Amino acid sequence: MTTYILVPGMCHGAWCFDQLATSLRAAGHHVVAVTLSGVAERAHVLRGGVNLDTHITDVVAAIGPTTDGLVLVGHSYGGMVIAGVADRIPERVDSLVFIDAVVPRDGESCWDLVNDDERRWYLDVDESGFGVPPLPFFDARATSQPLASLLQKLRLCSDLDRLRQRTYVYALDWPGDSPMRLSYDRVRDDPAWITHELDGKHNLMRDRPDELLDILLASGPR
Repeated sequence: MTTYILVPGMCHGAWCFDQLATSLRAAGHHVVAVTLSGVAERAHVLRGGVNLDTHITDVVAAIGPTTDGLVLVGHSYGGMVIAGVADRIPERVDSLVFIDAVVPRDGESCWDLVNDDERRWYLDVDESGFGVPPLPFFDARATSQPLASLLQKLRLCSDLDRLRQRTYVYALDWPGDSPMRLSYDRVRDDPAWITHELDGKHNLMRDRPDELLDILLASGPR
């Protein structure tokens, strides 16, 4: 049995993984899907005090003290979080899966890794001044994302190259330039990475659930 830790992207909660989590559990695996502080059903958490470090701490706490051989799965912004979690508890993480996600290096923020269109969205904050509102086509349950989580730079102390496997799943069906292109270009020709391209929109959990399930099952410890 593999333990999969699922981390959503901006403005979304654990529910964005419902179908994928159900399929993984049906295959006999343990799944922890995390809603991050200040977002979705946890939007009541003071958004102005929430940053990337908060979200990394959220996930480490959700994992608990006993599980090893973890597969960390991050969608979109969630790539920042899983990289930070793997840095904090490297001895417990087996592999990382980035689902159309940012892939940070030491000293980089989500802001640093996306394109100008994406940055313009980040700066269009809500009335609180602390939150980036969900886009109109997002799930009705989506809420604003804490702006500080997108601006804070990630500090990495351990070598993530030591992990058994790192996988990137790239979504091909963007309406314009993909803000994930920089991250994908970093890893697509790196022999240390396994990469996939799926003909779906950014929310591959919805658009290509069967292919994504196969990729996650193949990412588990042998």
